[in-house]
Amino acid sequence: MPILTFPKNFVWGCAASAYQIEGAWNEDGRGPSIWDTFCHTPGKIANGETGDVSIDHYHRYKEDVELMAELGLNAYRFSVSWSRVLPKGAGAVNKRGLDFYDRLVDELLTHKIEPYVCLYHFDLPQALEDKGGWPERQTAYHFANYACIIAERLGDRVTRWITHNEPFAHAIGGYFFGESAPGIQNPIAAIQAAHHILLSHGLAAEAIRTATKKPAKIGIVLDMHPVHAATNRDEDRAAAARIDAVHNKAVLEPLLRARMPDELLALFTPVYETLIQPDDLDKIAALDLLGINYYTRFVVCHDPDFPVVQANFVQPEGNEYSMMWEIYPEGLYELLMRIWREYCKPSPPAPLPSMGEGSRPSPPAPSRSTPAGLPKSGEGEKMPGIMVTENGVPVPDGVDFDGRVRDERRIRYLRNHITQVHRAIQDGVPVKGYFVWSFMDNFEWALGYGPRFGLVYVDYKTQKRIVKDSGHWYAGVINANEIDF
Repeated sequence: MPILTFPKNFVWGCAASAYQIEGAWNEDGRGPSIWDTFCHTPGKIANGETGDVSIDHYHRYKEDVELMAELGLNAYRFSVSWSRVLPKGAGAVNKRGLDFYDRLVDELLTHKIEPYVCLYHFDLPQALEDKGGWPERQTAYHFANYACIIAERLGDRVTRWITHNEPFAHAIGGYFFGESAPGIQNPIAAIQAAHHILLSHGLAAEAIRTATKKPAKIGIVLDMHPVHAATNRDEDRAAAARIDAVHNKAVLEPLLRARMPDELLALFTPVYETLIQPDDLDKIAALDLLGINYYTRFVVCHDPDFPVVQANFVQPEGNEYSMMWEIYPEGLYELLMRIWREYCKPSPPAPLPSMGEGSRPSPPAPSRSTPAGLPKSGEGEKMPGIMVTENGVPVPDGVDFDGRVRDERRIRYLRNHITQVHRAIQDGVPVKGYFVWSFMDNFEWALGYGPRFGLVYVDYKTQKRIVKDSGHWYAGVINANEIDF
């Protein structure tokens, strides 16, 4: 088998989120989040399940970090529960909640695991939702204050910060389709929420840089999907372009070009005219690190009955599927190449004008903004680093008679996707790291505990942890810094 070796200092990690693993939902002063409310609403979650206990990471974090160290993880991306630190979302700090993350960071560093702290993973304090939630601009300023509190406490040790996980998924799932917390179905609210989440990223980045005691790398994590037309018909290709604009460009353009995509402005001009204030986009475009979460592609057809975008999704026949999505490893390569070439690759310097003997070039006129449609660049070409911050698969697995969890499909999935990361690196994309979702089985939002993503199996009744075959395989990849394929 060929051996694919990764660059020196490539980061191998795993990811998790607070509500999905911590449990202890009402302990030590934690306030309710929108997911507590959503889960306790009958009919919202499969089998009536909740994250009240989940895998009890709040009490078992030392055991869990020891397992991470046994597997050799370089890094662990986890989120902070906003309502554990600020039960009302603003105002008085809950010291016991803040202390937990202080202890977790110390435990990680003791085991030589780099903490990647994500400030928000879908769990807005219910008190702020009661005041309007993300559709209200004030929520963005509350978030910046919260970010400052966390950075002041952890910034002497933490240097890698993520403001938000998947802002598009949260805004659309929570405020448009209503299939996740807070369960609202309002297209205008979804657009407002998406913009204010991005604005809060920029405000929080500024707050973190002010509050931290060490130089900080600050980024955001986006859920990205390559969008393919179901056929070569013009109407399907146009539908795919609209979905790409609404899903991908809607976040890439503000973050990396300080502008809104023309396609979105055309669809929602009246909303954006009152929503976007002067300097909002300049604030949003504050990025040292761009995290990409990839699970599957979108295949799109024209659908005149679907509101606004007139597009819908199809499932190609003959391909492999997980419990939730089509498995399409090549899509990860496609995404990484596109983002690098269109948004992050430094532009070549403009040629100097020809000069006659004794003449000197005139200095360029100072400019505060970048022309629309062009990536930002400047002295030193400050471009964000790229990482794959989530990638994983839910497949049925369980403990065999001998106590072993044989999840060969997950190993195959991870090998095939990591191969695509290597392919992108070979083709010039400076990918800095790869994080598996997830380290352990956990609560999978509205689907409850059915889908298992973890490298570590969790018996939800006893809380016993068992490293799956995929976990042992990933440990070997980390140790060798290479895969065989």
